Amino acid sequence: MGIGGGIFLIALGAVLAFAIRVDPWWIDINTVGVVLILAGAGVLFVTLWYWHDRRRRVIRSWVEENRLSHQRGDGGTKPPIPPDAPPPPSPSG
Repeated sequence: MGIGGGIFLIALGAVLAFAIRVDPWWIDINTVGVVLILAGAGVLFVTLWYWHDRRRRVIRSWVEENRLSHQRGDGGTKPPIPPDAPPPPSPSG
């Protein structure tokens, strides 16, 4: 529903609770208006809480690996052994 839905419920509830002066025998419009205001406030609260929680969960981290700075088991005195080269292509194709 989001922020727009919450604001709509609050506005509709305020109109029903404070602006309409009709008194039907089967429903209390003031109570309906107050319930809609509280529902709209609840929607706003849940939406903002969800957005805040979602923003907090996003953690950006960059990992940069520099292989030259890593120590090897021999103390780093020997140069690293290059991998074996692939065999040359055969002349027959």
